[in-house]
Amino acid sequence: MKKYKFGSMMPKEIFDYVRSQTNRFSLRLRLTAMVSAELVLSAILAALVAMLLDPYFASDSRIFLSITLLVTCVIVGSVVTAILSKQVYAPMKNVIRAMEQVADGDYSVRLNDSSSAKEVMEMYTGFNLMAHELQATEVLQTDFVSNVSHEFKTPINAIEGYTMLLQGSENLSEDEEHYLEKIVFNTRRLSTLVGSILLLSKLENQHIPARKTVFRLDEQIRQSIVAMEPDWSKKNIDFDVELKEIEFEANEPMLRHVWDNLIANAVKFGPQNGVVRMRLEKEESTIRFTIDDEGCGLSDEALKHIYDKFYQADSSHKEEGNGLGLALVKRILSLENGKIYAENLPEKGCRFTVEFNKS
Repeated sequence: MKKYKFGSMMPKEIFDYVRSQTNRFSLRLRLTAMVSAELVLSAILAALVAMLLDPYFASDSRIFLSITLLVTCVIVGSVVTAILSKQVYAPMKNVIRAMEQVADGDYSVRLNDSSSAKEVMEMYTGFNLMAHELQATEVLQTDFVSNVSHEFKTPINAIEGYTMLLQGSENLSEDEEHYLEKIVFNTRRLSTLVGSILLLSKLENQHIPARKTVFRLDEQIRQSIVAMEPDWSKKNIDFDVELKEIEFEANEPMLRHVWDNLIANAVKFGPQNGVVRMRLEKEESTIRFTIDDEGCGLSDEALKHIYDKFYQADSSHKEEGNGLGLALVKRILSLENGKIYAENLPEKGCRFTVEFNKS
């Protein structure tokens, strides 16, 4: 097949070009020819075996000879069918593996579209076009969000600053003080959203590993708990914490976002006077952190999408949040060769598990 560039041809032109390749056999014709050849080859080999064995058997040994012929046909048929199935299913497996990569967010995957089967070539070409368009859309979306977020940050900070100055004014009525508090609250919330978008955009486009240092992982988690004291104190949350002393090498400031987000979620979705349980342990080369809350848990739909950007299980938005926290967590952990899992507990609540595999 003549190699083409996506930028020089429209998708319809590419498909028309692929379909115009008259020097290629269709997959149906190939299958028909190979099955026919299999039957003919089996018959020929069976006849040859019968001719070779016939002088050694009496006329009453035809049953044994028939069994021998049947076995020969089965062996030949099995070998040819195995080759045939490889020709048919190998392209499907290639597409399945590539689709799994796309589902994980890797839009750079491409399939080698040089195939002697016309249908396979069309399938590979269609997949490559899809991945190319998805990659272009992702880049456009990321650049747009990043640029807009930069433009938002300055006026948001200005609004917050001027509002805080107004809060210090005298002779404000009760309603005016209430309005100013609402403005400050929502500008800070919007500022947090913009900061999260910029950080996530930076991490998604980061290819060079960030500088890593060695630090106490258990101590970093304790610092996150202490920093969130105003939030869990309001709900009278108690903590059941068992953290083994573990030294860890990673990007310390980035990893702090992981613990801050997970602890904040456990406090936010846990009940009043509830308990948050945390464990940090090391088993051979695996470091495992778990955090449990006593909330209402997550639906099956939420478990599928909680790491998607801007996804919120509470569609009414009664709970404060922007749907970027867990997307940030997952991206940071992927950069640190870590994984995160979520599951509902048998009694009540939800558990998040973070794992690092360190040799």
